[in-house]
Amino acid sequence: MKRSEWKQAQERTAELFARAGIVLTEEERGRIEVADFGLGRLEREGLELITYVNTDRYCAKELALFPGQTCPEHLHPPVGGEPGKMETFRCRWGLVYLYVEGEATADIRAAVPAGSEAYYTVFREIELRPGEQFTIPPGTKHWFQGGPEGAVVSEFSGTSRDEHDIFTDPSIVRIPLPPEA
Repeated sequence: MKRSEWKQAQERTAELFARAGIVLTEEERGRIEVADFGLGRLEREGLELITYVNTDRYCAKELALFPGQTCPEHLHPPVGGEPGKMETFRCRWGLVYLYVEGEATADIRAAVPAGSEAYYTVFREIELRPGEQFTIPPGTKHWFQGGPEGAVVSEFSGTSRDEHDIFTDPSIVRIPLPPEA
């Protein structure tokens, strides 16, 4: 990803946060993470986020999804004898389609990204609108997608160890490389 694309995604994310009434400092705006998962198709499979705090006890983040953008299927495994991360997603703005393990929903509303169908295996749909939330247990496969206008989601969780996340798609690289010039 080019630095100009990274910056543009950061600016777009800051605009989504502002629409949701979330105020960021200039320092936080500069720390917005743009994760394209090494796939090079940010608009379809990616995620933008800001981490407020991440300690050995808890983590708080804001997640942004552009319209139809999907965070690929993954799970949070046990690390160092600790259970995987439990996380609560609370929709702040827009609409998010969350998919977790369990009985599949007959007609899901999200569109699995073309060409990646083999890497999406859980289809129990939870639709989150502003003010609604859902807690994902540790070690649970899940993925999520922004609705027609995108979405902003607050995440409250145990310690985040993103580098240990297990993605269904083996080609995914979770920790982003610095943007190219």
